[in-house]
Amino acid sequence: MTRQRCAILDDYFDIALSVADWPKIGDRVDVTVFNKPFANEAEAAGALADFEIICAMRERTPFPASLFKALPKLKLLMTSGMRNASIDAEAAKAHQVAFCGTQYGRDPTAALTMGLILELTRGIGRENARMHAGAPWQIFAGTEIEGKTLGVVGLGKLGSKVATMAKAFGMNVIAWSPNLTAEKCKEAGVGYASKEALFSTADIITIHVVLSPRSRGLVSAADIARMKPTAYLVNSARGPIVDEDALLKALQEKTIAGAGIDVFSVEPLPVDHPLRKLDNVVITPHLGYATRETLQSHYGQMVECIDAFTKGAEPPRRLA
Repeated sequence: MTRQRCAILDDYFDIALSVADWPKIGDRVDVTVFNKPFANEAEAAGALADFEIICAMRERTPFPASLFKALPKLKLLMTSGMRNASIDAEAAKAHQVAFCGTQYGRDPTAALTMGLILELTRGIGRENARMHAGAPWQIFAGTEIEGKTLGVVGLGKLGSKVATMAKAFGMNVIAWSPNLTAEKCKEAGVGYASKEALFSTADIITIHVVLSPRSRGLVSAADIARMKPTAYLVNSARGPIVDEDALLKALQEKTIAGAGIDVFSVEPLPVDHPLRKLDNVVITPHLGYATRETLQSHYGQMVECIDAFTKGAEPPRRLA
């Protein structure tokens, strides 16, 4: 049997080979790990031209139709998660590339969301950095979240999980999304609000909708303008859901108290991006899904998929 080449993309943590049973397919597959992002599509096409199998991590490396065309050897493409807006599934089908996903056991993004909220309101990381730098005592007076109102945009599986956590902290929770009903909110034990009411009354607003053509720009400049000057916005969903220019302006002019942002329209966030210079922003490099347990699950399922594919069987969790 001819050996096949497999590329693991965007393993920023250098963890992929240590958390899954890659030796299981070692008799058939040669694995190469890419730890850094490609500068552009042309660089990706050049680096991946000789690979039959590619393991993609979330939306880190886009796969438009033009990239599929540039990779004639590609036969199997896997993504972490069961959806990936940056991969053209129709192009995969047209180029006869088996496109498969992996499933989440749990979603750690909810805990990260609460971490962003706590950092914004209590300055834990900020004071930790000052202590390590030799500062004698605190300078950041925190804000209590108990009794405050959390506005959840999107009350699906993840939004509901965040709502439950927030209630455990003693927060009042309200929710809105385009298709959300008062009945669904009642079932989840949270209040229903209109979009306008949520943005104008919530002390903290957190985004939990899936990126789609419909949700792109869902949080508009007008919505951000409705926020109270003491309010915070948290986005651990996807960058393009929020009007980033409007949010940046609000943060620069301090018309809102601050923001916690884990996702951006351009990732990695450029080193000269103005968000990096603001002291009322907590920014993290898309850490929502990034736990050892989650990565172990994703890469383990990718090995399972490659094992089946290279044995001539139908690969599991096929998306196209």
